[in-house]
This record gives sequence, structure tokens and C-alpha cells, in this order.
Amino acid sequence: MKLGQIGIRRAETEDAGGIADVHDAAWRHAYRGIIPGRDLERMIARRGPLWWHRALKRHTAVLVLEVGGKVAGYVTIGPNRMRMLPQAGEIYELYLSPEHQGLGFGRLLFEAARAELRRYGLGSFSVRVLVDNAAAVGFYERMGGRMVAETGERIGETTLPLTVYGFEPE
Repeated sequence: MKLGQIGIRRAETEDAGGIADVHDAAWRHAYRGIIPGRDLERMIARRGPLWWHRALKRHTAVLVLEVGGKVAGYVTIGPNRMRMLPQAGEIYELYLSPEHQGLGFGRLLFEAARAELRRYGLGSFSVRVLVDNAAAVGFYERMGGRMVAETGERIGETTLPLTVYGFEPE
């Protein structure tokens, strides 16, 4: 999808640095005060350009949002990791740089991810969201997600509550 200077496409290895930059900024913006500081810094540090380059070389399914020729967001997708759920696919991550949030780009990435999952035969899918991330909770509810499970994720010494939203084929 390309709308003038805005486009969504499959990520290439050359995008690793831009994806890492978005990851860094988006995680600091979304999780500061939710994920303990030291753990957050470690998690961000692990996902630098080299990590993303390797992931893309392994053909990890990543779509990037470009605005004016620069990576402004990304989404990663694949089979559902929570096998007990009926949803076949999963959006693992959907992040935008903070300056691109609230402008409708999240919806564009979400719809592109939905279409790509459908192309892979994964019409139903889930998304895991930290309960305390109010912006993400609101976003996925506006996108039509319905709560299908509650769980937790251990991060360092802390277990943070997660809500799992399910989406059915359109």
C-alpha cells in the first residue's frame, strides 16, 4: 500500500536500523512506568539493529510503515503462540514512533497486518497487550478486538498482567 509519501511494505534487511529506532522510541514511550526501568533498558538494548537484521535474514514477517522515506512504524506477525486459543494467527508487535501516533497510522498498519495474515491463511488472530498500557488497550478495542484470555508475562522479577484480544475474519 502506498499513499503518496506514506507506504506499508514488507521489511528488508536495510530497514533494521530504522526498525530498531522505532522500537527504542516506542518502547520508552509506551512502557516507561509499566516495565521496571532496568528491565526495560535491557529489553530495548537487546533489540538493536543487529538483532533486527538477523530477524529479517531469517524471514521474520515484518511490515514497515514509511513516512517520507523513513521507517515510522512496524508490525510483526505469524502463527499464534498461545496454542490453546482458537485464533490461528497473531500480531506479535505493532509499534509507531511517538511522533506518528494518534494520526491513523496504527490503523493502517493493523489493517495491513490483517490482510497479510489472511494471505497466509490465518484469518483469525490475537494480540497480547499489557493491561497497564491504556493506549494499546484502547486501540485494540477500537479495532474490534474482544478479550479472549487474561494471562501474565514475567519480566525480570515482576509478572505483568496481559489481556489477549481476539479478532475474527472479516
